[in-house]
Amino acid sequence: MTLPPEIGAEVALDAAATGEAGIAQLNSWQHMWRRLRADRAAMAAIVFIVLVGLLALLAPVIAHLAGHGFSQQFRDTGMTPDGLPVGPDSTFWMGTDQLGRDVFVRLAYGAQVSLLVGVVASLIAAIIGVTVGVVAGYFGGWADAVLSRVTDFVMSIPFLLCALALVSVFGASVGLCLFVVVFFSWAVTGRVIRAQVRALKEREFVEASRSLGASTFSIVFKDILPNLAEPIIVYTTQMIPSAIVFEATLSFLGMGIVPPQPSWGGMLSDAATNSTYMIAPWMVFAPGSMLLLTTLAFNILGDGLRDALDPKASRRLFGRKRRRAGRGGQTASAAARKARSAGAGRPAETGRPVGAGGGAGD
Repeated sequence: MTLPPEIGAEVALDAAATGEAGIAQLNSWQHMWRRLRADRAAMAAIVFIVLVGLLALLAPVIAHLAGHGFSQQFRDTGMTPDGLPVGPDSTFWMGTDQLGRDVFVRLAYGAQVSLLVGVVASLIAAIIGVTVGVVAGYFGGWADAVLSRVTDFVMSIPFLLCALALVSVFGASVGLCLFVVVFFSWAVTGRVIRAQVRALKEREFVEASRSLGASTFSIVFKDILPNLAEPIIVYTTQMIPSAIVFEATLSFLGMGIVPPQPSWGGMLSDAATNSTYMIAPWMVFAPGSMLLLTTLAFNILGDGLRDALDPKASRRLFGRKRRRAGRGGQTASAAARKARSAGAGRPAETGRPVGAGGGAGD
């Protein structure tokens, strides 16, 4: 029995999507990885993030091979006789700054600070947001009212004003920078998780567990949290670029990482001092490009993870492919029918035999 072209094309697409016949069914994480691998932009973002991570990890090695410390000043070889920064050359791959320091070495050490603050602050903020959202959404009542008002209060505080006040009291430091970033990052996640938990706790599988005598701890950690994996992963990934930008903003304004420890925001601040970027544009281009590309890569990765973790998006993608394949199969089928009709002596215009009913008297 021969399948119609439309069904055959659909079967072929299903076989291509799941691999050859007979392969065991994939679990949800394997499906997610397959969908993520199909997203070229997300894979390019992962490659770039890995390269930035390697740059941060190998910063001491880079400094050792170059023979330049991140705070070491080279006023003889790193500056011109007029006292201006030296441009990129074989000794200083990305030039020097206004003090004769190696920009490339400082860029590598700045990657350590940006990734440390971005990743650590996002993880801490995600833990706080998930905890607040689960407690408020599951228990409701006064707990929900209090935590919701706290969330509203945090989201209403001006970021720069609060950071300036804290720095003026406690002084700039990495710990204070982490605290400020975490403080202003968890509220959005908490609201999203609260809404998800309020919907999940009314589902049948949660009611079934509750009717069987499951404890609150068991329901939360075995029934609710596994179903929150998608929003937690996506929002945590998308918090990282925001945290990196927060840190860069604080360092640019002198309220973040304390010099001479390099950070990308601090390097941009150095370039803006006395308009040094007008005569040394590489001082802006290097940290600015890394900041832009890193935040863009994390945003693209977050979008890719959201699409990969959403089964509906995958069904829409394969549905479009099936419709395109179905149209192609219909075109091929029509062409085959025309060829058979022409071979049997039936013109495609009339569909009648050549000699049938040829006279006018008929």
